Amino acid sequence: MKHSEFRQALEETFGSAYGRTLAAELVLVPLGNRTADAALAAGVAPQEVWDAVCEEMDLGERVRWRHRGTLDPERR
Repeated sequence: MKHSEFRQALEETFGSAYGRTLAAELVLVPLGNRTADAALAAGVAPQEVWDAVCEEMDLGERVRWRHRGTLDPERR
């Protein structure tokens, strides 16, 4: 996943404003108690950040893999 795909997935899933708010304010424990924005700035891979957001927000597989156009997690 690229940074642009991460941002697009956030926007498609949560809407533009709420997606930006989540990235800036939602603290993700698996990422060292950082927000998505802070984790990305620290060099965490966008896919790892997206996975943490999906887990925290209890999103299903369809949402998790939407950026790849597949539901197959093996095709990351």
